[in-house]
Amino acid sequence: MRDDYTVLEVFEYSTEAQVIKSKLDSEGFQTMLMDEKTIDTDPLLSQAIGGVKLLVHNDDLNAALDVYNEVRTYEKTSNGSDIHCIECNSTKILVAPPQRKNFFYMLFPFFESRKLICNDCKTIFK
Repeated sequence: MRDDYTVLEVFEYSTEAQVIKSKLDSEGFQTMLMDEKTIDTDPLLSQAIGGVKLLVHNDDLNAALDVYNEVRTYEKTSNGSDIHCIECNSTKILVAPPQRKNFFYMLFPFFESRKLICNDCKTIFK
């Protein structure tokens, strides 16, 4: 990977990455995709190689992150309404990465309850 580019986000499939890349390109950011062709050839490899990486030039990273946070999809309730952060009341809620602090959850990650994280204040809650 080039030193002057940083991974902005990792996507499971290249189509998701292409949509965000197109938006960032239209805003004038320097972007590129990594592992796109490999996953297009065999989508089952996505988990093995860590997905399609969207790279942004280091000079554009913070501004590109702001644009990405405006267009990304945030979590909703089962009836389609916004979920609000318990700390800052933001509606920019994402699924938190698994904690797996317990050995049991390392062996059986599907038993770990889903937690949410606020994209603004980084508070983790259920």
